[in-house]
Amino acid sequence: MSVARLKSVPPPEAGDGPFYVAAAKIYPREIGGRFTRLRRAAVVVLLGLFYGVAWLEWDAHQAVLFDLPARKFHLFALTLWPQDFLYLALLLILAALSLFFFTALAGRLWCGYACPQTVWTELFVWIEQWTEGTRSRRMKLDRGPWTAEKVLRKSLKQVLWVALAAWTGFTFVGYFTPIRSLGGDLAHLSLGPWSSFWIVLYGLATYGNAGFLREQVCKYMCPYARFQSAMFDKDTLVISYDPARGEPRGPRRRGTPARAAGLGDCIDCTLCVQVCPTGIDIRKGLQYECIACGACIDACDDVMDKMASPRGLIRYTTEHAVQGEATHLVRPRMLVYGALLAAGSVALVYSLFTRVPLILDVIRDRNSLYREVRGDRIENAYSLKVINLDDRPHSYSLVASGMRGLELAAPLAPITVPAGSVSNIPARLDVAAPQAGGVHSISLTLTALDAPGIRVRETSRFVGPAP
Repeated sequence: MSVARLKSVPPPEAGDGPFYVAAAKIYPREIGGRFTRLRRAAVVVLLGLFYGVAWLEWDAHQAVLFDLPARKFHLFALTLWPQDFLYLALLLILAALSLFFFTALAGRLWCGYACPQTVWTELFVWIEQWTEGTRSRRMKLDRGPWTAEKVLRKSLKQVLWVALAAWTGFTFVGYFTPIRSLGGDLAHLSLGPWSSFWIVLYGLATYGNAGFLREQVCKYMCPYARFQSAMFDKDTLVISYDPARGEPRGPRRRGTPARAAGLGDCIDCTLCVQVCPTGIDIRKGLQYECIACGACIDACDDVMDKMASPRGLIRYTTEHAVQGEATHLVRPRMLVYGALLAAGSVALVYSLFTRVPLILDVIRDRNSLYREVRGDRIENAYSLKVINLDDRPHSYSLVASGMRGLELAAPLAPITVPAGSVSNIPARLDVAAPQAGGVHSISLTLTALDAPGIRVRETSRFVGPAP
């Protein structure tokens, strides 16, 4: 086995038939086991969060809402604005580092347990199994003529699929439009054109990907399958078949020792192929189509239990372990990925906890260097841009410092800015002429009167006559 070069089906030779053929439908066999239970639990938890979080309320607003018209994003107690794009960029970087880290550690865990394509496909397959029956019954039903039973079962499946896809599209749009008002519009058949368009679009995408394309998305459309081998090495945990133990394959009676019959532990039952959602034979080695769901492990362990043979003929292991060599889970790439992931996570959490929902931009008036005003004082003019990033209005006091005798001529009253708004405030500072000579560095401090912890400070310049 080589994890550095993932195997695939070789192209047909000339004269073997058409190069492009329709993909044969895969009928995954039902199976139980620890990995199957883990995968089902992941489906329940992830879909429960997706469908449920959209309905949560937090402090008089939807708990998770990406309000594009208002240009603000509610994440429970946190409200982010377009100026906080840095947090989104950092979050995407952490997601990429997490993918690299866990792929280098244990292969395609994301694909097998958390990828939306896998999660929704699993749910669509459950509906198919419930309406059409077991693998053998589904295959027989598809091969047979159209009878009343076949029409009923197929129609029921399609109705449930369409309902699930429509609800998925509705929920997805509910993260961008308040879902309760969206539900009210839907109940009164008064949805707007854009809401209707996106609900239909994402519903069709869910139906097409999870109900129709299924494994074809993983095989031909997902780029991750193509570059995953760059993150694999001989110490990466992957699902592997042990050929030294399993070969030569062949059937035998239960209880008959394999070696006594001149065979390996593999009885060539092909259950590992029948349960695979992408239809590969793991006994041919690791292939890029494998999504690491662990179904083949559960199937093989069940057969080994029945044959009174040890489990683990197909298992999570490393290439070094299969070859009888030592495995090193702690290795340079894991340390680098882990360190970057930990540093990025700490930086994100620290930045969010110390985030001040206020931005102050100070722009000095460049039309005139300075002005002489009454009282033998020198004045500079500024334009202040105050951005209130909080979800409630605030009144702010402005204080200038950095020069002896520096005073704020305007604005004298507190600066009031509504929630999520930007205010442009003209400001003037003056100082006695004897202290104004040359260029001085000054600071402007803006403090919320009702929340002293909300405070920002910006630096600028004060220009006076040449000394």
